[in-house]
Amino acid sequence: MPEDIVREVDPLEAKKQIDAGAAVLIDVREAEEYAAARIEGSTLVPLSAFDPNAHASLKGKQVIVHCQMGGRSMRAAQALAPVLGAANVRSMAGGLNAWQGLGLPVKHG
Repeated sequence: MPEDIVREVDPLEAKKQIDAGAAVLIDVREAEEYAAARIEGSTLVPLSAFDPNAHASLKGKQVIVHCQMGGRSMRAAQALAPVLGAANVRSMAGGLNAWQGLGLPVKHG
């Protein structure tokens, strides 16, 4: 697989990395989506206002990007890859829907 391709991470592995403090979680959904339901510890950076260069301070860290179903997060992750390196960026497969489908915790309201 080429080095510049962003890979996906499944929600269980994402949770494991987040809980261990090994990854930063960025939520690229819009503010109203985030307000309704979110993963504890995620940082909201809506795709509509996403500037990959604003995240250069995360260089050297593992970053997991998520949205509702996985499409927007992959776009954001691909934009982040040239800034942080594709090996350091993952898109969470299936997004928040997959996370909730596995019964993983979500904060509402």
